[in-house]
Amino acid sequence: MADGAAMHVTRSLLPVLGVGIATVAVAALVVAAPSSDRRGGDSTALVRQPVPPVMALPQTASTVDYRRLESRIRGLMQDPGMVGLAVATVEGGHVRYAKGFGSVAAGGTEPVTPDTVFRWASLSKSVASALVTRLSYDGKFSLDTPLSRMGTTLRLPGDSSRVTVADVLSHRLGLVRNAWDDRLEAGEDPRVIRSQLGTLPPACPPATCYAYQNIAYDAASEIVERATGRPYATVAAERLFTPLGMKRASVGRSGLERAASWARPHRSRTAPTVVNDSYYRVPAAGGVNSSIRDLARWMQAQMGEMPRVLSPAVLDTMHRARVRTPPHGRRGPMDRALTNAAYGLGWRSFDYAGHRLVGHRGSVDGYGALILFDPARRSGIVMLWNSNQHKAARLQLEFFDLLYGLPPTDWLDLPAAAAR
Repeated sequence: MADGAAMHVTRSLLPVLGVGIATVAVAALVVAAPSSDRRGGDSTALVRQPVPPVMALPQTASTVDYRRLESRIRGLMQDPGMVGLAVATVEGGHVRYAKGFGSVAAGGTEPVTPDTVFRWASLSKSVASALVTRLSYDGKFSLDTPLSRMGTTLRLPGDSSRVTVADVLSHRLGLVRNAWDDRLEAGEDPRVIRSQLGTLPPACPPATCYAYQNIAYDAASEIVERATGRPYATVAAERLFTPLGMKRASVGRSGLERAASWARPHRSRTAPTVVNDSYYRVPAAGGVNSSIRDLARWMQAQMGEMPRVLSPAVLDTMHRARVRTPPHGRRGPMDRALTNAAYGLGWRSFDYAGHRLVGHRGSVDGYGALILFDPARRSGIVMLWNSNQHKAARLQLEFFDLLYGLPPTDWLDLPAAAAR
């Protein structure tokens, strides 16, 4: 597993969108701002309030050339590894673009729309971080509370007395990277695997180094359930999804497959596969589903647009860099462009072209997901797709090049014919 409002479209907007290529079914929701000049209560208690207004229209002009962005997306969709894709952007805290491309199943006629549900994969870690961090601000425990006092099934090698709740959420547990994910994928009970992680040789003294985890990270779901006395999925819905107006967000396989429109998994356009339960069994690490509309809503909340649900203090606690993240495996041009990589609590941070970005990427077999945003400009991009084509993630930097007015770079590495 890799590291994750309905608005009216007037006829006047349709020329801006262009038309879909013949081989790609398209459904869209696009927001264009009226022309104008460009403009450059910490409460963490359980929210019992009306759903906030959904995705209000922006009042400032866009800095992004969406004709070019959509042309690049169409080029990407010609890749044989792509089946369906949903993309949304936010500028200045407002949703500017939300659109579906391709189909929910290869060879099918049902198009991907802004309401089609996909898996978040590792983007789910940000939900666990938000729940645990909010509970800490509610006084249920401290992020510095020793893990040994939290009643989880997680056992660690070596002297783990210094390991805290925050260390779980920032992958500082002294384990080798992705410890025993293979056993999870083979169908073993994650609680049993967690209880046996202490038998592994330590990769470093606990709480001193970074190594990405899934099974160990899911101790966060046990922390949430112990602190609230309620199922993890229920707490996520009550404390986050419902108050944020994320109408199609859920935890677990049933939430995916019961959606009116849901994207089927594929390894490529010619290789459909089946929904795999492995990472649904570690819900804090990989169990969330939603539409792109909901994921855009989640990004707005991370930008501080819903402070009664996620306060500035909670956001700072989650996003603040806590440990440097050294690269592993082969690094491509995009990975080299994102410098000063670090991890907070369920969130990564980077520097790009002199700007600080926060985000996460995720994949499970048949799905990919990403979120990346500039907190200072309250602008960013979210993507969900239903295949194993990792090249799709490169679109994020093409968006930021347009946002920042940088010279275009062919991050997608499209063939000349597809790039036109």
